[in-house]
Amino acid sequence: MAERVVLKGDSLTLKDFVRIARDKVAVEISDEAMERIEAGRRLVYEFMDSDIPVYGFNRGVGWNKDRKVVAKYYEEYNKNLIYAHCVGVKPEATEEVVRATLLARLSTFLVGCTGIQPEIVVLYKEMLNQNILPVIPERGSVGQGDITCLSHIGLAIMGEGEVNYRGARMKAEDAFKEAGLKPIVLGPKDGLAIVSSNALVTGTGALLVQDIEDLIDIADIIYALSMEGFKGNVSPLDESAYKVRPQRGQCHSAKKVRSYLEGSYLWLPNVTEALQDPLCFRGSCQVHGSVRDALEFVKEYLLLQLNTSEDNPCMLLEEKRMIPCSNYEITTLALGFEMLGLALSHLSKNSCYRTIKLSNPYFTGLSRFLTPADTSVIAFGTIQKTFTSLDTENRHLSNPVTADYFSLAGDIEDHASNGTIIVQKTAKIVDNIRYILGIEALHAVQAIDLRRADRLGRGTKAAYEVIRNEIPFLDRDRNLSIDIQRSYEIIKSGEILKAVTMLSKGSNQ
Repeated sequence: MAERVVLKGDSLTLKDFVRIARDKVAVEISDEAMERIEAGRRLVYEFMDSDIPVYGFNRGVGWNKDRKVVAKYYEEYNKNLIYAHCVGVKPEATEEVVRATLLARLSTFLVGCTGIQPEIVVLYKEMLNQNILPVIPERGSVGQGDITCLSHIGLAIMGEGEVNYRGARMKAEDAFKEAGLKPIVLGPKDGLAIVSSNALVTGTGALLVQDIEDLIDIADIIYALSMEGFKGNVSPLDESAYKVRPQRGQCHSAKKVRSYLEGSYLWLPNVTEALQDPLCFRGSCQVHGSVRDALEFVKEYLLLQLNTSEDNPCMLLEEKRMIPCSNYEITTLALGFEMLGLALSHLSKNSCYRTIKLSNPYFTGLSRFLTPADTSVIAFGTIQKTFTSLDTENRHLSNPVTADYFSLAGDIEDHASNGTIIVQKTAKIVDNIRYILGIEALHAVQAIDLRRADRLGRGTKAAYEVIRNEIPFLDRDRNLSIDIQRSYEIIKSGEILKAVTMLSKGSNQ
């Protein structure tokens, strides 16, 4: 039987989340979780015979919270709620983002606080396992529940929206027929349960966290490689300095960089003339460590978001109550991603400054712009414009947007987090940094070759070989856009990280 992850509503890890969303690992729902869903549905039907007003159930939503919903119109009301919230705009979410969004909401369904009908929960599971992916626009959410985007999932499960299935875009109803599934007839509480969730920001954020974890490891490797090209002073890596200031993130990065440089010529006596290198070299582990520290903060609250209720109203099964609340509020998570963007902007600029220094003979003792021939080859004379332009974009993207919102819905909804915008702009920063680190890597290996350094560290040697297998020494001027793109793809694919990690595992066996 193929590998499956059992979802319980309280124990989904980020590792399993990424495997399901990206690698299409199948999911199952635990018996206990389904029992909670069924018990919640029974409680919904008990409330149908009650005059107790419940938001989004027998009363409207938003400004219409005072409008009564009569039981015989539950299907019509819930369908209209889906239609009315379908106001998202392009671009459309990628396949992995849609899978992540479905998974994020499925996980919070299983906490058992929605009252949604069990058939919808099962359909979410089947859409993941059979890769039936609703077409979801990514923009339009203010991050107080991604209602304008998730409503398009509601269209699909009613058989009225569009999905991508088996490589084709088609009507959801047709895809369900091919897959042996049936569209859902909505009932009480279903519409609000589908749309009132932060699943888009949570799902996209979980994927982004994995990307940043990989990126910071790669940044440590590229920094170590640049140290060898720069002939940098390794004293700031001394373990004793970190023992008297044990800040977790920077200690982690410094340990990794020391391991990558194990056996390097940099550790030989009297190699480095400089008493202290520029701050962009001297303090890189500290800057990278700040990204790691911010990442740990985000991971804590992201896991909380994935494994707890985000529903309003919140169904309390044991107390047999359904209460209005603010469990949809994700300001802490939004602020965490804002912090990550700011930390990444520091990493971005640090990389740019290292690259600039590598081109400067005053610091390196090598040729200007790392040219192999001063009078006939320009080499990296113009490339600085590219990576500094990307860094400028990163600085702009790192500006906070979470405090920029309007009071909406008749002044009832007067707070928002802009979570989806924050995650999307942070993802753009990450992608820009892949280019920036790629360009730094080009400079690092060029400097190593010009320096004729033949004693590299265990990790840096592996990274050097991955780059040089794809991009030859710059012996004459050529179209550097091609080299930049190749280096970006090496960074994005994780080839360097895989090569260095495999080497590290081999040395520990």
